[in-house]
Amino acid sequence: MDSQLKRGLLDVCVLSVLSGGESYGYKIISDLSPHIEVSESTLYPILKKLEQSNCVTIRKAEHNGRLRKYYMITEQGICRIKEFLLDMQEFLKAHEFIKGGLGL
Repeated sequence: MDSQLKRGLLDVCVLSVLSGGESYGYKIISDLSPHIEVSESTLYPILKKLEQSNCVTIRKAEHNGRLRKYYMITEQGICRIKEFLLDMQEFLKAHEFIKGGLGL
């Protein structure tokens, strides 16, 4: 998969996980892994970017003697998912057009 396409897709996949409730890094990776491959070194920059774009907020809480960051989706994050879904409909139309041109 094209790296630019995958990067945008991962952003929305992370937001989708968070739409089910707040979560933390390891749990987000666990929730995504059956659907798309993501590593810690990929996830944390995505979370930072999503925070900077006001798509997620963070709260910190102690867990087993360590400080853990919990991520929560915002209204802007939900709007980002909805925009992605609309864009994807257009993408799928183009996909079908291209396949048709090849007789597939």
